[in-house]
Amino acid sequence: MPGFVEWGLELIRRASSDLSPDVEAAVRKGRDAEPAGTTARNVLDSILTNIDMSRTGKTPICQDTGLTTFFVHLPRGFDAEQVRADLIEAIRQATREGILRPNSVHPITERNTGDNVGIDLPHIEFEPAVDDAVTIDLLLKGGGSENCGAQYRLPEASIKAGRDLAGVERCVIDAVHKAQGQGCAPGILGVCIGGDRAGSYMGAKKQLLRRLDDTNADPKLAEMEARLLETANKLGIGPMGFGGLTTLLGVKVGWMHRHPASFFVSIAYCCWADRRHRLVVRDGVAQVL
Repeated sequence: MPGFVEWGLELIRRASSDLSPDVEAAVRKGRDAEPAGTTARNVLDSILTNIDMSRTGKTPICQDTGLTTFFVHLPRGFDAEQVRADLIEAIRQATREGILRPNSVHPITERNTGDNVGIDLPHIEFEPAVDDAVTIDLLLKGGGSENCGAQYRLPEASIKAGRDLAGVERCVIDAVHKAQGQGCAPGILGVCIGGDRAGSYMGAKKQLLRRLDDTNADPKLAEMEARLLETANKLGIGPMGFGGLTTLLGVKVGWMHRHPASFFVSIAYCCWADRRHRLVVRDGVAQVL
């Protein structure tokens, strides 16, 4: 029976080369909204061509294959350390095959490990499963979009953001405005309200695992997501910063409980290539979604 090395390798292949249908649909919707002959429409046409070529040729959708984050849900009785070792080996094999570009660099010596493995790379989070299936979510996130992430501590006088949802929205729009076309717009935002500094950032990144066509279970946050998307797309930044109607493809907002003295708003900015797929293993049968 295949194991998590083989299954993990297939998960990485899919995430690197096959953009999720909901993300592709959002790009098409943006392209159709841009007037014919504009730079914005031409850029989005090029992105759609790239999506198709990557999927057909099974090649990375971007030369920056990003850093690798796994979110693993394991049922009782599974050996988490063996799963970790298998996923790391899958990363090494994917790098040897050219599915991933070597992106693990020592911050002091600047030496590249050459296999995408290093201290906390790949980043793997384990949580208990709610049923008998193993579920592994993979997110590949490039450096350019990672650089556009932001964290705010409310209140923030410089943008007149108070400790309320209106203040949260001011933070998000400020982050989009500061990013401009960097991070390969149109972008997708994961937002986390609350938490501590470290947890809030990861909470924002987890929001990027959501489908763009889903609806937030919290009505207030669902309204906020729609409002932020509309507001951001009125900024005129557009694809790659060339101007246009499509600055963002989606906004996903979550929250965490916080300390009374702290109110953080964290924003994970993702490029249009929201490279995430899910591996589900049940009764020895694996499926990549």
